[in-house]
Amino acid sequence: QMQLVESGGGLVQAGDSLRLSCAASGRTVVYTEYAMGWFRQPPGKEREFLASIDWTASDTYYADSAKGRFTISRDNAKSTVYLEIDSLKPEDTAVYYCAANRRFISKNRYDYDYWGQGTQVTVSS
Repeated sequence: QMQLVESGGGLVQAGDSLRLSCAASGRTVVYTEYAMGWFRQPPGKEREFLASIDWTASDTYYADSAKGRFTISRDNAKSTVYLEIDSLKPEDTAVYYCAANRRFISKNRYDYDYWGQGTQVTVSS
């Protein structure tokens, strides 16, 4: 069983940058067996895919809406995945979730085995 804990969210102003973190733990978990992804859920909307990264960190995949301002990375020594967001906009306001997938990088939320509880990002104009 893997536990994922996101952090780094908060209230920010439009134009700011933010780095979200997601730390993985679990007694029997081998973190490097998992691809990781970031999703977000704006108020009143469906959860949407943002980015995914394979276990080697050499392969990444972004939603079209995330290309250019979002960067996913991971530090396997710390069992942590990151999401950097530049030039934040009010429409980036959402709960941001990380997730783990034992198979491959994917934009499909149903491919992910474990989810964090989410971290709220609120962008004021």
